[in-house]
Amino acid sequence: MRNRLEEIRKERGIKQEELAAALEVSRQTIGSLENGRYNPSILLAFKIARYFGMKIEDIFIYEEEQG
Repeated sequence: MRNRLEEIRKERGIKQEELAAALEVSRQTIGSLENGRYNPSILLAFKIARYFGMKIEDIFIYEEEQG
């Protein structure tokens, strides 16, 4: 799953630390999400979408594997 979290966060001038505090997660969690090393729980995905006033699917892009 890809995501646009880093792009959206930077467009709005929000630091990883600020986003982490607002979502009650660590800065490392935000970094891992942005680097694609970690997929959020559905609860965290909803919190992120609500924080930015967006739909989950506008931030997180599910791509089915080919084959």
